[in-house]
Amino acid sequence: MTRPSMSRDPLPHLETFARAAELGSFTAAAKVLGLSQAAVSQRIQELEQTLNVSLFRRERGRAFLTDAGQRLYPYTQQIQSLHEEARHQLTGRRAALRGELSLAASSIPGEHLLPALLSAFRRRHPHIRIRATVTDSSAVLTAVEHGKANLGFVGMKADLPNLETRKFACDALVLVVNRRHPWRRRRQVALTDLCQQPLVLREAGSGSRWCLEHALERAGVAVSSLQIALELGSNEAVKEAVLRGNGAAVLSKHAVKRELRTGTLHALKVAGLCLKRDIFVVWDRRRVLPIAARLFLDALEHVPSSATKS
Repeated sequence: MTRPSMSRDPLPHLETFARAAELGSFTAAAKVLGLSQAAVSQRIQELEQTLNVSLFRRERGRAFLTDAGQRLYPYTQQIQSLHEEARHQLTGRRAALRGELSLAASSIPGEHLLPALLSAFRRRHPHIRIRATVTDSSAVLTAVEHGKANLGFVGMKADLPNLETRKFACDALVLVVNRRHPWRRRRQVALTDLCQQPLVLREAGSGSRWCLEHALERAGVAVSSLQIALELGSNEAVKEAVLRGNGAAVLSKHAVKRELRTGTLHALKVAGLCLKRDIFVVWDRRRVLPIAARLFLDALEHVPSSATKS
């Protein structure tokens, strides 16, 4: 009996296909699988020839699934899952879930929400390697769109056609002054007073700056009417500037929780200005998410609402 040619059997190549699909790169897949890039390309080519379809398209150095590739990927997951279940039934052991999870987050979710979520996730999946970077919201969206992060966490709505967005937390911004400021005993100020007050703001591209500017626009106030004294690149720098008497600032309650508790900063409302916002998780819909990212998304669905509210 003639043994079927291995090159005509698609099954040995499905893992290679899955890794390339999840990573969006033949080079990255080769590194994970311990193969050469040429070997990965050959496996994908053989799979495409076997199925008589094109599974990937190249775009600016990245590999994206075609419609056929998108249809094949769920079957690949089912086959791999059945393979693992068969192994478990025969040996009584389940293979530890391994992989990498790459995250990018703006300062509020990255510094105040993700640590607890990642800690809980690590307890359930200790063999998944997690890499997270904290930057401003615009850089987070760019990292997700360019495939440098599986998931992004931002305090602004993604206005990019390739990105899928899902709300996962709420946040509230407040106007803060130091304890020597003339407003230190007030609970609320008028919007006209805010426009006459020197302000210390986050840089353009940050989620808190975006939230403030959109709140002003909804209130019919031009951003140019603000008296911006300083623009700084982190919440810590903004807080320090306010503590040193350089003006007032609009920051997330998460960022000033300790200072409000100790009394070094005082929070006020601005009449007529809604400074509540949503925190979003985003991913690129052109790419399939690796299993670690899908598991983390599922975990977000089961986070108690009290854990992600300011």
